[in-house]
Amino acid sequence: MTPAGDLDPREATELLLRDLRTARSGLSEREARRRWEVHGPNQLPRHSARTWPTALLRQLAHPLALLLWAAAGLAWISGTVELAVAIVAVVLLNAGLAFWQEERAEHAVEALGEYVPLRTAVRREGSVRAVPASELVPGDVVVLAEGDRVPADARLLSGGVHIDASMLTGESSPVERAADLPDTAERPLDSAVLVFSGTTCTGGTAEAVVHSTGRTTELGRIAALSGRVRLAESPLERQVRAVAWLIAAVSVGAAAAFLPLGVLAGLSWTQAFLFAIGLLVANVPEGLLPTITLALAAGVRDMARAGALVERLSAVETLGSTTVICTDKTGTLTRNRMRVLSSRAGDGSGPPPPDLLRALARCSTADPDAEGGDPMELALLEFAAEGGVHLPARQRDAERLRLYGFDPHLRRMTTVDREDSGSVAHTKGAPEELVRRSVRFVDGRGVAHPLGPAERASVERTLAEMAGDGLRVLAVGRRRVTAPARRADAEDQLELLGLVGLLDPPRPEVPEAVRRCHQAGVLVHVVTGDNGRTAAAVARGVGIRADRIVDGPELEAMPEPALDELLSTGAEIVFSRSTPESKLRIADALHHHGHVVAMTGDGVNDAPALRRADLGVAMGASGTDVAREAATVVLTDDNFATIVAGIREGRRTYDNVRKFILYIFAHAVPEVLPFLLFALSGGAVPLPLTVLQILAIDLGTETLPALALGREPAEPGLMSRPPRPRREHVVNRRLLLRAWVVLGVPSGVLVLVAFFAVLLSAGWQPWVPLPPSIAAQATTASFCAIVACQLGTAFAARTDRAPLREVGVSSNRLLLLGIAFEIAVTAAIVFVPALRAVFGTEPPPWWVFASMLPFPVVVWGIDELYRARGRATAARPVEGGPA
Repeated sequence: MTPAGDLDPREATELLLRDLRTARSGLSEREARRRWEVHGPNQLPRHSARTWPTALLRQLAHPLALLLWAAAGLAWISGTVELAVAIVAVVLLNAGLAFWQEERAEHAVEALGEYVPLRTAVRREGSVRAVPASELVPGDVVVLAEGDRVPADARLLSGGVHIDASMLTGESSPVERAADLPDTAERPLDSAVLVFSGTTCTGGTAEAVVHSTGRTTELGRIAALSGRVRLAESPLERQVRAVAWLIAAVSVGAAAAFLPLGVLAGLSWTQAFLFAIGLLVANVPEGLLPTITLALAAGVRDMARAGALVERLSAVETLGSTTVICTDKTGTLTRNRMRVLSSRAGDGSGPPPPDLLRALARCSTADPDAEGGDPMELALLEFAAEGGVHLPARQRDAERLRLYGFDPHLRRMTTVDREDSGSVAHTKGAPEELVRRSVRFVDGRGVAHPLGPAERASVERTLAEMAGDGLRVLAVGRRRVTAPARRADAEDQLELLGLVGLLDPPRPEVPEAVRRCHQAGVLVHVVTGDNGRTAAAVARGVGIRADRIVDGPELEAMPEPALDELLSTGAEIVFSRSTPESKLRIADALHHHGHVVAMTGDGVNDAPALRRADLGVAMGASGTDVAREAATVVLTDDNFATIVAGIREGRRTYDNVRKFILYIFAHAVPEVLPFLLFALSGGAVPLPLTVLQILAIDLGTETLPALALGREPAEPGLMSRPPRPRREHVVNRRLLLRAWVVLGVPSGVLVLVAFFAVLLSAGWQPWVPLPPSIAAQATTASFCAIVACQLGTAFAARTDRAPLREVGVSSNRLLLLGIAFEIAVTAAIVFVPALRAVFGTEPPPWWVFASMLPFPVVVWGIDELYRARGRATAARPVEGGPA
């Protein structure tokens, strides 16, 4: 048998049957079994997944996970088994979540299998029998009927069917496929004689010969594309990895550098090693990874309330860094419900005659009462009903003498109906076809007139005007006939009743959402399978500029440099008649220019692009399971405005991640400084802080305030600033300056002040051993001073540049609760006997606590002055520039 790749399924039927070595009566069971052994099952390709131990091990070896493993080991060495177990639990939990997120990416390909039916009717050895769809082979003759899902790619041999191919082509209306239709389409997907695996028969019956099965079908090709496309790492995932390596380098480098320094200062190797352990623990932010995870989880909850289900935690942040949205049109920008916006008389001027509404009610196969049928026909019937003409489907069908279904080649449909005045043929279809076949027109009063050159010119002007508004225009005509009438007679010498313009209206909230996108510096491209002119009109109607329309063939013929140049101009483009490959090209080209891309889609053909984009956004109400599995965000309301709400939420989440990173990093200085003082003094100064007390701070007192900063309200002007650069680090120079210098140094100084205040009040002298109770009081003072400075740092970290008064001191109630919890935990560690024994604390005199009351205000005040200076510098006009 000829290999499937060498077949031309559009060649003459008898030639195709010869090449497939089959007949209209089908294959024999013996031959079918032999071919099944050659071609394999009619199933979509399954890509072998990575072995789960390897995938899980990679998550356990994440840089932050390695740091947490180190912290757990140090906690174990320090004798704190409970803390070591808690840290290990955090590592395992985060690794499990990341592992699950990667594994669910494999489900996108598996979901494609649901579009292949379980059993199908096949003609073998001359008789029809039901066989498992997985047993189909090239050369089988399948029998298709209304409601059937096409089991494989096939060429029609006889009959005709209406096919819903929206999941492959993006077209919302069913298309007619028939064995005797002329095949003039440019691409196979549009061929009038081919049907494809996974599409659905909405009407008619036909027989077809299978030419491709499994991975060689159009659906299999898309599955292969989806399987080859790897999920892109989100900006936050890249940045967290970079932060982890930064922390690792600083922690290990500091410990290694100060180990010999401690020996040179007079410490023993044992003391120096213990010092290095403490320094490493002080630099490792044990709470960073779980805090990031929980902050993103909170963003996921907020997005769910807004109508977006986020499948990956990092997708919330990715929305915030989005620079380009590639959106579908139908259902996303529009309501996914067509309606008639304009109607004209037969000469293109004035209102239509009443007979137009009666013709629309007659010339239809939809049933609005059962909510079944073509969306366009339902809109036409609704328009007729609003005009007072309501004809029940049962009565309409009973009075129908003949139905000539819509023919994509003829571009029209006709019904012959019985009326009081006799038999009347009602025709609707493409205006150019009906105008060419009309000899008269009917004015708004119902009077017929000759359709001369002047009237035809008027119709042409009206058509151009309506098409310019993005309307889908239909012409409606009639002719009195003698029943039963041949189609050629029924559709000739027509009276043109009028023109009808339909539009799927935009969602009312979309224009404001598009305006906010532009204000935030986000470009919006429309990528659709629909007509370009209609899509451009809809786009412009909601505020998308639609500077240029690029259809599918033009994009396919466009070389990469030309596409790169097109996308680098900053224009907003309508890509129409898109294919899976073209969507991938668009996403790749945008990535090449450094964009963070959000791509929407709802069909099977969208799956590869949804996976390629930084953020795949699927439609939950109208989308397919394949699209939902491939996407990272599912819109429950299919609404473009929800994407924009997600961008705002993502930006807020990213800002809040930086806020609690600032908060956590700021405590490194007051935790490290005491160890440096201990080492540099050669042991003359007692160790101001213990390893367990550092762990109590990193995993105890600072955790809830850090989480509360992850829920911080958005700062003013969040959606008025441009997207951050793709390569911008979550930890940049300014954040480190604020954390380590502006907040860290004052905090470290205040901690040492509290420490030495206790020592000096007890008569301490260098190198003179202290009583254990006094040493414990001094370290407890350092511990409490760090917590006091944390309070000021928490309020300072709430804003990046704005003053605290703009967001309000009490606007984040979770932070207030977190601070209360922090104080309660500190009090328990200091005053509860059981905890004192674990952490080595001893309450210092009351005046020590009183002296710490100003610490939060001092730390916050210094940072407030720093931010005020930054605002003043930003507002100062550049020399020589405008004032």
